[in-house]
Amino acid sequence: MLILLFRGPYRVLLVDTEETPKSSKNEDVNVRVPRAKRRRHQPIKVSNQIPNSRRKEIEKALEEPSSTPKTWARSNGWKSHRIGRKLVKPGTIRQIEYDLMDVEIGESWPIPITVVHGSRPGPVVTLIGAIHGNELVGPLALTYLQSHAILGPDKSIDPATVAGTIRIIPIVNMPGYRRRIRYMTDGRDLNRFFPGKEDSNTTSRVANRLWNDIFSNSDHIVDLHTAALGRTNMPQIRANLANPSSNRVARSFGIEVILDSEGPKGSLRRTADDAEISCITYEGGGADEADPESIQIAMYGILNVLRSLKVIPGYPSRPRFRLLASGSVWIRSDYGGLLDVLTPAGSWVEENELVATVSDPEHPGVSMEIRSPTDGLLICTATHPFVTTGTPIGHLLPILKGIKTVKRRLDDEGVLVLSGADGEPPWREDDEIEDISVEGEWEGGSPDAEWGENIPAATEEEADEA
Repeated sequence: MLILLFRGPYRVLLVDTEETPKSSKNEDVNVRVPRAKRRRHQPIKVSNQIPNSRRKEIEKALEEPSSTPKTWARSNGWKSHRIGRKLVKPGTIRQIEYDLMDVEIGESWPIPITVVHGSRPGPVVTLIGAIHGNELVGPLALTYLQSHAILGPDKSIDPATVAGTIRIIPIVNMPGYRRRIRYMTDGRDLNRFFPGKEDSNTTSRVANRLWNDIFSNSDHIVDLHTAALGRTNMPQIRANLANPSSNRVARSFGIEVILDSEGPKGSLRRTADDAEISCITYEGGGADEADPESIQIAMYGILNVLRSLKVIPGYPSRPRFRLLASGSVWIRSDYGGLLDVLTPAGSWVEENELVATVSDPEHPGVSMEIRSPTDGLLICTATHPFVTTGTPIGHLLPILKGIKTVKRRLDDEGVLVLSGADGEPPWREDDEIEDISVEGEWEGGSPDAEWGENIPAATEEEADEA
């Protein structure tokens, strides 16, 4: 049975209140679901191959055995969980305030943290949102995750049945959130300064405090994001697939698109991986938006992760296939003017398909076409209307194989129906899932490099301090 939360026009899937039964291999799960009409032209489909060298790293990572950390082995007993000076007893839920700054005078920027400390030993899983203050999918998903429909006795997250500790932090960057901006108060990106320094700039000090008190003592971190201003992401997972633990958690999220990326220097994901802490990044929707589908999929994926790690009971849901991508192609405008995108993020496009037009109010009656350079899946599209020549307007995964598999999950508009968007799919064994790899390299070194960043000069000037 599913419980739905209605907020205005939005439908948000909260929880599966019963364990999903195992399905037979012959069960047809590729049922198309009705979706809102989206303006686009006729789509076409596609899929491919991770380079041999990178594939070997990933395969080696998956071969490494996992062992029970001594810190939560049953033989050691199960103690209270500590954050700073505050203790949470086994089998309880506690909401605490944590200060981003330890100061005698001035703003300490307290953030709310909900700690679910299970009655049995297990891993520490930290769930965070709004490390960028204007990215709202994470805060909403994690707020709904703490609703009475999910959190509490006899619910999906019940401390009496939890094995380990779940820490839910809906808003990390409280100063940015209150100002409705991406950055900290000094104009710096918090997700570029980990692990930080206690005697450096404001952002670096906050990063250092968060790292020492919260992130460094996590076993797993799930970091919820959206695209930056001016674009929107289809729901996707980003992880360093050469890290065994991050690889497994990324797959356990249960959605179709996984990008193999270490993360930018100073990012939480990269810092955590270096410290042998698994960390995955969820991307869905855009800044200053409350995209209901991205919120729903985020909650669905988190519950999958918790089930896969045996933190909460139940079977995790898994998709019919996964796209494992290590490279992409960019669709760019060769013109300047005002952009009109015709294909939403998540669309399949074919080579030479019309994906957008550009017009110029200074030249009425003239409209220029932008076409896709190849077949593939649009994982991100521009939303800002102003473009100049060379501006990226779409981020495309080129697909060469697995076409029939992927086509079964397209809706009538040619948009990929992601797991979690249309209810939970049946449970299936991992070897029943078709892995479709996408070869290449990330232009500029990361999935988002070509979009550019609107980073204040202050960040550039003192970047070497962190």
